[in-house]
Amino acid sequence: MTSEAGKPINFLIDRKDILDFSLKDLIDLRAREISELPFLLTPGLDRPLEFHSLKDHCLRISAALRTFVPEPGQTVSTMMPNGLASTLLLLSVIYSGRILCPLNLAAGDVQLAYVLEHSESSLLMVAPELRQRAQAILDGISGGPELIEIEPEEVPFTSFKEEIEKDATPGASDTGLLMYTSGTTGKPKGVMLSHQNLLSGGLNAMESHDLTHEDRALCVLPLYHINGLINTVMGPLVSGSSVFMPAKFKTAEFWNWILQYRCSWFSVVPTLLSALLHKTELKEQQKIMMQDFFRFGRSASAPLAPEVHIQFEQKFGVRIIETMGLTETSSPILSNPLPPGLIKYGSPGIAWGNKVRIVDKQLKPLNANEEGEIAVRGTNVMKGYFKNPDATSDALVNGWLLTGDLGIMDGEGYVFVKGRTKELIIKGGENIAPREIDEALYEHPDVVDAAAFAVEESHYGQEVEACVSLVSGSSCSSNELVEFCRPRLGEFKTPRKIHIMEDLPKGPSGKIQRLRLAEMTQDLS
Repeated sequence: MTSEAGKPINFLIDRKDILDFSLKDLIDLRAREISELPFLLTPGLDRPLEFHSLKDHCLRISAALRTFVPEPGQTVSTMMPNGLASTLLLLSVIYSGRILCPLNLAAGDVQLAYVLEHSESSLLMVAPELRQRAQAILDGISGGPELIEIEPEEVPFTSFKEEIEKDATPGASDTGLLMYTSGTTGKPKGVMLSHQNLLSGGLNAMESHDLTHEDRALCVLPLYHINGLINTVMGPLVSGSSVFMPAKFKTAEFWNWILQYRCSWFSVVPTLLSALLHKTELKEQQKIMMQDFFRFGRSASAPLAPEVHIQFEQKFGVRIIETMGLTETSSPILSNPLPPGLIKYGSPGIAWGNKVRIVDKQLKPLNANEEGEIAVRGTNVMKGYFKNPDATSDALVNGWLLTGDLGIMDGEGYVFVKGRTKELIIKGGENIAPREIDEALYEHPDVVDAAAFAVEESHYGQEVEACVSLVSGSSCSSNELVEFCRPRLGEFKTPRKIHIMEDLPKGPSGKIQRLRLAEMTQDLS
């Protein structure tokens, strides 16, 4: 393929060159070299948004942002579903040299209030259907960000004229994304990812999946999650390919989207694969049609049960590639190779674009098949946690990120995840801090002791449950406590079951022995 000037288009420029880019540099390059190729499709668009239009929109939205957020380096938050506006806003915020902080819509309002304050957000852009919720959150914040409403399926700030850039071009090392992730401390941690980190994540997705300008991703994961943002937005941007983006995952529409928009791959989490496996069908004629363009599905964010993996492939005739990534690594660190490479069920694969090793408690590398903590090093690894030097120094040691995951690496470099070094609950690929649940329960006047924990569950991988002890004579029920949690935690994080016990098990120091609770409560169910 050639450009309008007759020169070959260099989609896959040298990795080192891309890593010196900012997001603005890459968007500008794509607009010059592949201006007429499609980048974004949504159900509401009459025609695809091309790369030259992407740059034009970024310029105009950047001009609008300067009226609300004058200085580069300031933080802009979004509270938006997936779609045209959210994609343009997130890219434009980073393009302009501001820092994007996408709010997790599944989080509770107390957590979102903390994120808005801690991130020092100057502006919050919100969809109309979320305005009332956003305003209620802001009413509880002193000196919170300015709030403006944005229609999800419209191009934002159309009244602003494109301007010659007044801001200095951001550098590769400048922070572009501030994404909050739960930890065992209960308070979410703000992961700072630079422009280089973001493009590294996109490169790793491109290289591990052999993405080219002919590919089209189906994005059904929220852009406030690192998986959706990096793999199905940055991946296509880096590879010069395109993405179809509905507002959210819909089981009944999934295969129709792939067929109608000729998507060549998708990225999901294991719970969505399970839903598709049990609730959808593909006719033989549809399978034959997909053979002309569809390449693979991608699973990440939580371990994929080998049984689900194999059953899915057998039922739909679709190759599934299990991978692994973290917010702190701008998503992908491991991936199984595409055919004819070897796929190992139960493993998220081998390292791509970064170094991965297994270390002992003294951080020394272990031999093949010895269990230890998974550590990562590369240009995709975060700058650190925002305003949290202690957590940063704990996680980043001599250039290596300690992931908190236990695993082994076999003789061929495939990693097998064995568990977690921490007590984090991973439900449907989302991290939930047990202490956050504890603190919500402790707000109830009858609760004496409380501890949340994970239980294995076939759909989500893990589900949230909790144990409490109550004041003497309390008539409070388990259902009452569940309902007490909902407004504080949101539906997703609210425990599905709360067990009332006379006493919770404690160690010699008085600390509740959280890890014993899942086993103990089996007898109470």
